Amino acid sequence: MNIQRVVVGYDGSDEARKAVDWAAAEAARARAQLRIVHGYQVVWPGVYYDVTAELIEAAERAGEQLVAEAAARVRDRHDGLDVVGVAVHAPGAATLLDLGEAAGLLVVGSRGAGGVSNLLLGSVSQQVAMHARTPVAVVRGHSDAVTGPVVVGVDGSPSAEAALRLAFEAAAARGTELVAVRAFVPPSPVLVPREAAEAAERAALESSLAGWRERYPGVKVEALLAAGRAAKVLIGVSHTAQLVVVGSRGHGGFAGLLLGSVGQQLMQHAECPVLIAHAPSAT
Repeated sequence: MNIQRVVVGYDGSDEARKAVDWAAAEAARARAQLRIVHGYQVVWPGVYYDVTAELIEAAERAGEQLVAEAAARVRDRHDGLDVVGVAVHAPGAATLLDLGEAAGLLVVGSRGAGGVSNLLLGSVSQQVAMHARTPVAVVRGHSDAVTGPVVVGVDGSPSAEAALRLAFEAAAARGTELVAVRAFVPPSPVLVPREAAEAAERAALESSLAGWRERYPGVKVEALLAAGRAAKVLIGVSHTAQLVVVGSRGHGGFAGLLLGSVGQQLMQHAECPVLIAHAPSAT
């Protein structure tokens, strides 16, 4: 992807380390800066005690050491990569959303360690995916895969168009195939013949891909039309993919939703990292 900075949340958990590794590879591929962010809190709601300066300073030192160790690990693996570690005394989701404003990509793990450093809890990842104004990658499943296609969900919505842009960029950068998936629930054959319904869906899929094929002639594209619910189809395809890209909200959701059901289900069940794209109107 064409980005200048990748921001990744880190809390020391195994899932967070996977997220940092994935983000580092993405930053190296894009020749972008990697910013490793740790949000920490000293006080929890409902817990009352005196917060001394010494306690705050200890938490700050622990946070800074955590990101410093993660940054050193990344530098050992990616020589020359610009890596910055940041520890912030603030809630995790708010920290990532704030620092991610100027980033081209936000990266979170599927869940975190909890406790004081709750940066990468599933709920936080969901908040980031819902409210970010930049693409959000949720790292899960076989996150270290370097083979397999990039998969993108296509339904003709504005956010699906944004997903297509990210997916073609990702496939081109990885030198791999792109599988564009359009899932549909067949109508009653009494109302519309199955062949006619499939032909209309196929035409819509090819129309969505036409301009992108021209912009990325070097990317091999498979247009996959599948009968079934989009989330189930994409989760199934994720078993052999290295990345699944979807829009933040498709045609099927309510207008007020910030993250559609397809994106939410993929964040919970996909077998590879999931990239959530936001439509331009959401920025």
